[in-house]
Amino acid sequence: MNPPLLEAINLTRRYGDLVAVNDISFKINTGQCVGLLGPNGAGKTTTVEMLEGLVSPTSGEVRYRGEPLKDQMASAAGIMFQSTALQDYMTVREALVMFSRFYDEPVPIDRLVEQCALDNFLDQDSRKVSGGQRQRLLLAIALVNNPDVLFLDEPTTGLDPDARQRFWHLISSIQAEGKTIVITTHYMEEARVLCDELMFMHQGKILAQGKPDTLLSERFEDATVSLPNEVADSVLDEFKLAFPEAMASRNDQSTSITTSELNQVLGYLVGTGADLSQLDVSKPTLDDLFMSLAAEGDAA
Repeated sequence: MNPPLLEAINLTRRYGDLVAVNDISFKINTGQCVGLLGPNGAGKTTTVEMLEGLVSPTSGEVRYRGEPLKDQMASAAGIMFQSTALQDYMTVREALVMFSRFYDEPVPIDRLVEQCALDNFLDQDSRKVSGGQRQRLLLAIALVNNPDVLFLDEPTTGLDPDARQRFWHLISSIQAEGKTIVITTHYMEEARVLCDELMFMHQGKILAQGKPDTLLSERFEDATVSLPNEVADSVLDEFKLAFPEAMASRNDQSTSITTSELNQVLGYLVGTGADLSQLDVSKPTLDDLFMSLAAEGDAA
């Protein structure tokens, strides 16, 4: 059986009295997209820097393909930092050529241009491209050495919704080619769309880890059904008799019913013959999970 691509074993990093990362262990398999989530100061960046080989652990170790991490990441990793300074007065094409010269066998420039959709602004000054275009350029630079693992640090911060979704599509296509991706993000929708596995960090510890849907189903059982008040008024009295455990709340426009018996509740409402054209069903999201875990971490 092949070892994981990356493995953290009892990883700890201290800065004086501050414990930035506190005895964490996990594995990242080839082809996965793994997201590190958590509030500022949770230890995400320090963890990633240890995986990249940029910071040495105070104790514990990182293994790459089963071997202790030394300098393998110099050739095996592509890193897209949250902020990267580019040479002034350099076109996008010239930036790619410059970074490709750092490696013996770089990915051909034409391939990077196609992969990251750079052709429409290839000859523009790299300082004058849009935010989304700049992020695609930085991604191409991170891919120039054909890395085994791609590290993305808050890659869509500051992008508008359209540019963000275009970037997500690009990342998904790169993962489909077999790349392993490690991403830090504060956007829960981004994590849901891109990541196979999530790790929620708080105060240097991993509070929860797993697939997004699994984490949500383990943490939350309830769903919320919302109805216009005039519809709710016609069914709520008898509904409460049928589902005494369901919780109902009301505002000026609608009534919300929180229940762990969603299928039964929906079946009951259909059976009443009420107008359900404006019925809305919502379930807890990764944002709810993030807030719940952060609150637990603060209380611990």
